[in-house]
Amino acid sequence: MNISAIRKDYSIKSLDLSDVNINPMTQFESWFEEAIKAEVLEVNAMTVSTLGLDGSPNARILLLKGVDTGFVFFTNYESEKGKELEKHNTAALTFFWAELERQVRVRGKVEKVTTEESDTYFFSRPLGSQIGAWVSPQSQKITSRAEINARQLDVEKQFAGKELTRPPHWGGYRLTPETIEFWQGRPSRLHDRIKYELQDGEWIIARLAP
Repeated sequence: MNISAIRKDYSIKSLDLSDVNINPMTQFESWFEEAIKAEVLEVNAMTVSTLGLDGSPNARILLLKGVDTGFVFFTNYESEKGKELEKHNTAALTFFWAELERQVRVRGKVEKVTTEESDTYFFSRPLGSQIGAWVSPQSQKITSRAEINARQLDVEKQFAGKELTRPPHWGGYRLTPETIEFWQGRPSRLHDRIKYELQDGEWIIARLAP
């Protein structure tokens, strides 16, 4: 298998400084809407990269669940990523929309969303997902799938006939961006890259070499 021979030339679109909004969040929303219209597969999937407890990088795919002053996602606070964010409150996000030959990279500080925000999203989820948040001791070692199945039965019995509540160890985070880069694939690997960097409360926009 000749992996080195796998390649694709990008030529769908271009990106120039004159094309982008002065606010990167507005620019992101514009690109996100285009990705939805293009029926990008798992359009809100993103790689969340954190610093591990040992200081080494760690990454996984999560789903974006909101865009306002930052990027909002939800998880188990006691998971590996939750412990990492507790120790190092910085993270990076990477979106890749292959159908549009686009990538967005985000870096910034992360903090927990409010209790009200976590409750609102938690109770908007399907019942099975709500129960799942109680069932899984995320990132901890378990003996087998049977252990999870047994925990699910226990949780269903525990809340039978009762109103389900949000687990105290489950909720949201908001990454407030300090840098955002928009990448548009171009022919011959001479891609377009526009970077926003927050300096003294203002967004500085620059074009980067591919």
